[in-house]
Amino acid sequence: MEWLGVLKCIETGEGRSTDFKRGLGDMSTIGKAMCAFANTEGGVIILGVDDAQAIVGVREDAERVQERLTSFLQSGCSAPVSALCGRHHDPSGWVHWIEVPRQRGLEPLRYDGRVWVRRARSSVEPSPSELQDLYNDFGYILTEERSIQAATSSHMDLARFRAYLRALGLDTEEEPQPAAEDDLRNRGVLTKSGDALRATLYGVLAFGSDPQRYPQTRNFRVECVAYAGEDRASDSLQVADAGGRLDEQVQRAVGWFAGLGRFETYRGLVREDRPLLPRPAIREALVNAVVHRDYAITGSKVLLEVFGRHVDVTSPGTLPNHMSVESVRAGAHPRSRNESLANYMLAMGFMEQRGRGWPMMRRDMREFNGSEPEIAQDERNRYVRVTFRLDPPRNQQGE
Repeated sequence: MEWLGVLKCIETGEGRSTDFKRGLGDMSTIGKAMCAFANTEGGVIILGVDDAQAIVGVREDAERVQERLTSFLQSGCSAPVSALCGRHHDPSGWVHWIEVPRQRGLEPLRYDGRVWVRRARSSVEPSPSELQDLYNDFGYILTEERSIQAATSSHMDLARFRAYLRALGLDTEEEPQPAAEDDLRNRGVLTKSGDALRATLYGVLAFGSDPQRYPQTRNFRVECVAYAGEDRASDSLQVADAGGRLDEQVQRAVGWFAGLGRFETYRGLVREDRPLLPRPAIREALVNAVVHRDYAITGSKVLLEVFGRHVDVTSPGTLPNHMSVESVRAGAHPRSRNESLANYMLAMGFMEQRGRGWPMMRRDMREFNGSEPEIAQDERNRYVRVTFRLDPPRNQQGE
């Protein structure tokens, strides 16, 4: 941008694509504006102009200012910013500007660990739905068929893949066997990306040797938290991350939950220990959460949260394929968002016959403590939550 263009921006005033700063300051306001412009539609930050559109000039040495700005472009945000710097000596003093284009990359730019966007004259943090739209705009959208660029066939666990084939009833020993890469490609584990074969998201989550190693997949796990009270404002007593392949995530989360404690109940004079919840019910809720979650939502984990009197299992995304809370409660035929992942978990023995999950959880909870599991959907913040009540089993009082 030339000086005449900068003058035109000054005359127009601050807005969605123009921001004024009197000087360098502590660089934080410049960092937020730079990040916001890069994440939105680009813009120009003009230093040496006040809010009244008057040129006041930057007092610092011009060369030093340019050096600081150039350095900040490289290291001030979560990734280098490809911006252009300029300066002009006006009778009122030096005016500097940073012309920031719209950034492209795997994910939005961050300053101070947070994402910023431009809204009118301000640099602000996006709402949860805006943030997801921003991830989608950056092309950071994942479905189970999409490739993970850093994941290759060497990252796949062939022993696990062959165990899956055997679970499908296929002979993995009789010759001739297809070449490993051909077999992985035919089963949707690998896909052609450019001139190379890359693992799909399905391949990484079902057969990857380290599924959370990639930037796109680091949050595809279950976060487990036990609280002292009834909400997230309470102190957390235990925290754990259940990572790995989908089946490993479920196993580890269920194991963590089982270790939290048990009810002490009595039948006559005989003491019995009962789990906090029926193991099949909590496992089914977790399987549904990891299988049916929306993997386009990259910044959220599946949550297993234990409170004083209830347990929540929260899955990112809304119900798939036009399903409703009412249809789930009615035991309607499921419509999977991630069909390959669902088939994998079914073959490996982690899912019941399709469509039986919710009726099974209802039966188990009724028999356990007379309660019903609850399901809720928040379309604005994009999550589905299943809640179990932790009331003591009905034989607590010595039935």
